[in-house]
Amino acid sequence: MPHPEPTQERTEHRTGRRLLLFGAVALMLASSCTTSPGDPARSGVDVSLSDFAIATSVTSVAAGEVDLHVRNQAPATHEFVIVRSDLPSDALPIGPDGLSVDEEELTPIGELPQVDTEETDTLSVNLAPGRYVFFCNLEGHYLGGMHAVLEVTGDV
Repeated sequence: MPHPEPTQERTEHRTGRRLLLFGAVALMLASSCTTSPGDPARSGVDVSLSDFAIATSVTSVAAGEVDLHVRNQAPATHEFVIVRSDLPSDALPIGPDGLSVDEEELTPIGELPQVDTEETDTLSVNLAPGRYVFFCNLEGHYLGGMHAVLEVTGDV
């Protein structure tokens, strides 16, 4: 039995569905990109601060410009510091106060001195290949587990 000819309405409906599907796929691909518009060499990393923990959306990125989107999901204000170090993230030097990292012994790459509760701040840094440690340096927070590592690969 031959198929009936498609009507104008049915053809338009199929075309509309295809366009909708194409648009949805394009939107998903665009939202999953880690580069900023107009700068394909820039990476983005989502960082979440919570009570005595730091989590990152990725564990490594390519060298170059990186935007760290730091969201504080804890009920208290936190600090966010990044240093380049080959030390284990829980073995950074502790200062004379015995409660925080001795930043005089390290060279911070960047810092957000205050990230308020439920706020997101962005720290843009240019990272060479290597290993970086993120931490909160408020008294006792680093010792309580607020640290994470990001590996940076490739050439700048």
